[in-house]
Amino acid sequence: MNIRFEKQKYKQGYNLIIGCDEAGRGSLAGPVVAAAVILDFGFKKIKYGDIKDSKLLSQSKREQLSATVKKYASAWAVGVVEQKIIDRVNIHNAGLLAMKGAVKKVLKQVSSQTAKPLALIDGKFQVPGINVPQEAIVDGDNKVLSIAAASILAKVHRDNLMLNAHKKYPVYNFAKHKGYGTLYHKEMIAKYGISPIHRISFCTNC
Repeated sequence: MNIRFEKQKYKQGYNLIIGCDEAGRGSLAGPVVAAAVILDFGFKKIKYGDIKDSKLLSQSKREQLSATVKKYASAWAVGVVEQKIIDRVNIHNAGLLAMKGAVKKVLKQVSSQTAKPLALIDGKFQVPGINVPQEAIVDGDNKVLSIAAASILAKVHRDNLMLNAHKKYPVYNFAKHKGYGTLYHKEMIAKYGISPIHRISFCTNC
């Protein structure tokens, strides 16, 4: 993946390009996590060709790229919305809340009177309440480098949260499926019931 899309936005006058994506939308348990990233395009140690939608990468490659992006990005941040809020406001709104949190955090790291930020959001919907220009891009994690980088950070962060959850609730084997609705996971829900980190609204038919 290259930086062609970001270059177009720089030519339009923006000087801070924020990529934003979320992970965990379809999971039966755990939070939804979003990440926002401002890549440093002048730093050549980031191998842009390796960055792609997190779903297309192995776990080890995601972890490697996540560490690289965190080290060399101009700024990055994550937003986490727990399962209780997901049950209360639904997953769509929870995902937007996570993105809002991530973008606002990353903006605080680079606040400047000369900043002209643009947030590039994966999906069909813009994020309410971030007060910066933004563009929603369907399939953005396959089209825009900054969004793809954010997808990697969000996925790795959420996977680590689910690994910690596995230590507390090992019978569900969150370490393997990360809370998604595998047959084994559903069988364990049927056997043991839901845990405190399950999304009740997602488990009604399990």
